[in-house]
Amino acid sequence: MIYTLTLNPSVDYIVQLESFQLGELNRATRETKFPGGKGINVSRVLSQLGLTSRALGFNGGFTGSYIEDYLKNEKIKTDFIKVKEDTRINIKLKTGQETEINANGPKISEENFKQLKDKIRQLTENDLLVLAGSIPSTMPVTTYEDIVKICKESGAKFAVDAEGELLKKVLPYHPFLIKPNHHELSDLFQTTISSCEEVIPYGRKLIEMGARNVIVSLAGEGAVFINNDISVIAEVPKGIVKNSVGAGDSMVAGFLAEYQKTGNVKNAFQYSVAAGSATAFSLGLCTKDLIEELLVQVKIREVV
Repeated sequence: MIYTLTLNPSVDYIVQLESFQLGELNRATRETKFPGGKGINVSRVLSQLGLTSRALGFNGGFTGSYIEDYLKNEKIKTDFIKVKEDTRINIKLKTGQETEINANGPKISEENFKQLKDKIRQLTENDLLVLAGSIPSTMPVTTYEDIVKICKESGAKFAVDAEGELLKKVLPYHPFLIKPNHHELSDLFQTTISSCEEVIPYGRKLIEMGARNVIVSLAGEGAVFINNDISVIAEVPKGIVKNSVGAGDSMVAGFLAEYQKTGNVKNAFQYSVAAGSATAFSLGLCTKDLIEELLVQVKIREVV
C-alpha cells in the first residue's frame, strides 16, 4: 500500500478575475475549490492511474470535513487525525498573474503528533510512505527525521518531496525516491544549475549521501533521473503551460505508479515526466488519458 502524508493540508480557493483593484469591490468571473497539499495531490493522481493509496495527515473543522468528503468521493482512502482548529484555506487570485495568500494552518499538539507516529508504526516492508511539503510551524523541526526513523525500523520504504534542510536530513535514512527541482538542488549545494547536464554530478552526490533514486525537474528544460546504476535525461513534451501547481507531485505519483507495475526505473521516469507535463498543461491535475497521449513525446537518453 502507498500512503501519502500531508502535514498541513488546505482547501485551495481559486478565484479568477478580469482585473483586480486594491480597495475596490472586485467580482469574480470564475471560482473553484479543491483539496490542496502535496501528499493529497499524489493520492489524487495515483487514483487517476488506478492505484489505491491512503491519505494521512491532520484535519479539522468544516474545511477538514470538506477535504475528507472530497477525497472519499474520488474513492481515495483517508485516515486523518482530527485537530481542534480548522484546516486552512489558501486563496489563489488569477488575474493574468497569480497571487497566492496562504494561511498558517491549525496548531498541531504533541498528542496529535504522537497519534500520527503510532499510525506510521503500523506500516510494514510492503508499504511506501510519501512525505511531501513543509512542516507546520507548531511541529518540531525534526518531524521528518522522526518519521523516517520509524520507517527505517519497520522496513517501510519512503519517498520525500521537500527542500533544503528537510531533504538533507533524511538522506542518511536512504529514501527510495527524492524529487527536488533544479532551484532546490542549486540551493542545497549553493550553486547555480540551469541545464540537465549540470544536474548530473550533484544528483550523483545525492546518491552518495543516501538517496536510492533521484528525479530532478527543470520545467521546460527537461528532467534528470539518477540512481546507483544509471543517469538518464528526458526531453519534456511541448505544450502550453496552464498550471504549475501539482506538476512535481504528479511526477512523484507517475513514477511510483509505473514502477509498481513494471519495476523498471527508466519506464517509471518516462511516465513521471509525462505525468508532470500533463498537469502543467491542464487547469487541474493530470488525467491518465493525457499522460499516455504525451508519453510518446518523452524522449530519454542515458548519460555515461
